[in-house]
Amino acid sequence: MCGLFINADADLWESKTRSMRIEGVVTSIRMETFFWNILQEIACRDEMTVNQLVTKLYLESLDADHDVGNFTSFLRVCCGRYLSLSADGHLQRDEAKPLAGLASAKLIEKETEAANLRQLNAANRRGESH
Repeated sequence: MCGLFINADADLWESKTRSMRIEGVVTSIRMETFFWNILQEIACRDEMTVNQLVTKLYLESLDADHDVGNFTSFLRVCCGRYLSLSADGHLQRDEAKPLAGLASAKLIEKETEAANLRQLNAANRRGESH
């Protein structure tokens, strides 16, 4: 199992810093190349640059009254959720289909159901009961 992770391209976990301007303020975000690659894929789906996507996520997070104190972690979780939704079959990794028009409430519901099922299955394997 570990070979799958140990033998991966080491560039994927190399940190890269990108400077960008959000509402006129210059900021820097440091993340691993892997996450920048996923953000690039997500941005391409809606014909945006990574900077435009990050800015949009930041501003919409503020509008939703989210704590953006650890915005970089939020971006990593966005990438993980994108991949998880794809792995669970709720979302296709097809850059030709924009994400903007998707029924996000329905996807979040499916995501929650899949997570609950995984937790139940894990508990059953450990012999726990609910």
